[in-house]
Amino acid sequence: MFGGLFKFFRIVWFFVDGARRVVFNLVLLILLVAFVVALVHPGPEVPNGAALIVRPAGSLVEQGTIDPSISFFTEETEKETALSDLLEAVRAARDDPRIKLLALETDELDSAGLSKLAELRAAIIAFKASGKPVLARGEHFNQGHYYLASVADEVHLAPDGAVLLQGLARFSTYFRGALDKLGIKVHVFRVGEYKSFAEPFTRSNMSDEDRQSTRELLDELWGVIRAGIIEARKLPPERFDRYVSNYLDALKSAKGDAAKAAQTAGLIDRFSTRDEWRARIKERLGDTRKGQDFQRIDVSAYLAATRNARSEAPEHIAVLVAQGTIVDGEQPPGVVGGDSFASLIREARKDSRVKALVIRIDSPGGSAGASEIIRRELELTRQAGKPVIASMSSVAASGGYWIAAGADEIFAAPATLTGSIGVFGLFPEFSEPVEKLGLTIDGVATAPLAGAPDPMRPLAPEVAGILQLDVEHAYDRFIDLVAKARKMETSAVDQVARGRVWSGAKALKLGLVDKPGGLDAALAAAAERAGLTDYAVVWPTPKVSPMRQFLRQLIATTGFEATASAPGASAAVSSPARRVVDRLAADLRALSFWNDSRHIYAHCLCEIP
Repeated sequence: MFGGLFKFFRIVWFFVDGARRVVFNLVLLILLVAFVVALVHPGPEVPNGAALIVRPAGSLVEQGTIDPSISFFTEETEKETALSDLLEAVRAARDDPRIKLLALETDELDSAGLSKLAELRAAIIAFKASGKPVLARGEHFNQGHYYLASVADEVHLAPDGAVLLQGLARFSTYFRGALDKLGIKVHVFRVGEYKSFAEPFTRSNMSDEDRQSTRELLDELWGVIRAGIIEARKLPPERFDRYVSNYLDALKSAKGDAAKAAQTAGLIDRFSTRDEWRARIKERLGDTRKGQDFQRIDVSAYLAATRNARSEAPEHIAVLVAQGTIVDGEQPPGVVGGDSFASLIREARKDSRVKALVIRIDSPGGSAGASEIIRRELELTRQAGKPVIASMSSVAASGGYWIAAGADEIFAAPATLTGSIGVFGLFPEFSEPVEKLGLTIDGVATAPLAGAPDPMRPLAPEVAGILQLDVEHAYDRFIDLVAKARKMETSAVDQVARGRVWSGAKALKLGLVDKPGGLDAALAAAAERAGLTDYAVVWPTPKVSPMRQFLRQLIATTGFEATASAPGASAAVSSPARRVVDRLAADLRALSFWNDSRHIYAHCLCEIP
């Protein structure tokens, strides 16, 4: 019997070992082929008389969170485009004599904050100022797509497309009814009548304070979009307003033809199919060759070609990206870890080549403790003689603003969401569901607070009182550090704080921001403070293994990413049911990142979809 069992395991091991060898050899073969390709093919080149194809895909982010060295070997469904890559390519192409035209295709763009779109839009306007034409096309334009595309010399739409301008809205899912049915209590401790982040867990509807501040904020942001489109398209304001407010009437007048309705409103210059779009680009390039396609290069290939040609200056400005929720500990890209981000700051501070820091913040906040750890590291960097400039992206609120308070200067775009200076405590209690399940909690403790707080037991009044006092103290600490950083009286800070969210334009007037501007303005300020004229901009990221570094470099130099999608390809549109599930899952998944040891958070419910 034992002999047969031994023989069986030998056979199993033979197949397992064989499979291991096959997989290892296959990976080795792929790496070898890629290495040979990299040696033979030195990288993409920029053709003369070319069009730069700008086709952002997926989410427009400050820094990619998907590792290209991993997605190269796995089928990654989620896509991201780094705003910094687009800005760098458009600005370089503006002065590149080989680039004759910019072609913008928006269909693959999924989500993007308004301030990011505005910054890319400004770069495209600067490209146009060089005298080079800009063409834009979409199969369909949603509001963000069109806001970006509206700056083009020609805006093309598919003959069966549409331009949907809906205005802005913010609707939240409120869990109070469901939590009551489940017997789950959520204890909230806060300071500030506008600190609305916890309301979805304690209310069934929007509070009057949240409704008022949100309406004012949305009106201000919509003003940015409205004014930008009207100016770019030279539209009478009343025509634009009529299209947005009475879209059904516009559609009726066009007999249901959405594309025609957009053209009648002055939003579209031409209708074009994909082949007609390519033919028009070729025509604008002045390319008379028959039977051949026009010269083109996309952003990733263009950057791969031009970055290698630039010499790196010996002095650096480091841009550190604080993107995502702020939480304790070491965290991966896409989440701002208090320890991991503080480590990046320390490394930049110790690097003799780095003469100044720009902190690019795109965060609604999170852990108050982690935010303070990061702010303190910035303060130490300033004390070491290196200037620190905060550059606010789409959102830099609550904990995001806490971080910004550690900088010498704060820059924000008009559409940045900032402020939300306030804190709250959140603690869920599951004692009732536990009791309904027939479970009982019993034991002994040596002191009244031992073992507390425990989500399985009712929250004791003493513990609730302690949490409320902790929150109040954290709020006073927040107010005090902002007052010192902004050179304001604490009473003046309190008047504009209390959890209220402001636009960047309003924050500038209130003294919470120093100057308007995007990343370029922040870099210029950092260079001026550090006395730099010739410098390189570097983007430090968390350390990765040598193998991943090799794969990243290999992908960049071979230009594999440049051929990932065909020109004119459209992104898949998710179904309504999928959007509902994704929305609920995102709301609940966010709670998993809340790991502050004291359960105190500086977070805002302020991101606009």
